[in-house]
Amino acid sequence: MNNIMEYKGYVGSVEFSETDSVFYGKVQGIRSLISYEGTNAKELVSDFHNAVDDYLALCEEEGTKPETPYKGSLNVRFKNKDNHRRAAIYAIKHQQSLNSFIEEAVEEKLALAKA
Repeated sequence: MNNIMEYKGYVGSVEFSETDSVFYGKVQGIRSLISYEGTNAKELVSDFHNAVDDYLALCEEEGTKPETPYKGSLNVRFKNKDNHRRAAIYAIKHQQSLNSFIEEAVEEKLALAKA
């Protein structure tokens, strides 16, 4: 089962409440809370699209710039502090920044996920 939807560059989650017999979700990767729901998949997708369209229309009406999901900047926190040190040393030894090392590692992992 695919637990995400995409529309106009926005990514939405897909959840199900057995208690309420409703599908629901929210747009991921932005601070604004944009939620949607439906009693079936077709309604959920429709409400997701409408919620994104309403958000974009509201931003235009208010003259504000819509938030861009996944802008390319994030903070990384290591559970194991030694991994941070080891990654930094690896990057230095290979004459690259820690950012470029982490980006390279993510790209390699994602390439393996495609295979």
